[in-house]
Amino acid sequence: MSWTKKLAMAGLFTLALSGAASAAPGDTGTGLALLGAGLVLGLAGLGTGVAQSGIGAAVVGAVAEDPKFLGRGFILLAFVETILIFGFVGLILISGKA
Repeated sequence: MSWTKKLAMAGLFTLALSGAASAAPGDTGTGLALLGAGLVLGLAGLGTGVAQSGIGAAVVGAVAEDPKFLGRGFILLAFVETILIFGFVGLILISGKA
């Protein structure tokens, strides 16, 4: 099993334990809502990291050839960061309703 699968399984296990521990006994809806909120942020962070790895490598290569591409590279990385910001917004919205 690769290290990314192990990391993902450990993260999901931790989310399950934290969601179950924070809910009142017998209150399954709140626990599932908090678990969903954690998944929203975790998956948004995972997607952002995967996207930034590819974009960051491409930007470094482009800037090495022509330094004029630095500004465009920062713009592309900023677009990817919005995914994580949406994850935070989802976390806040779901946690507020729980």
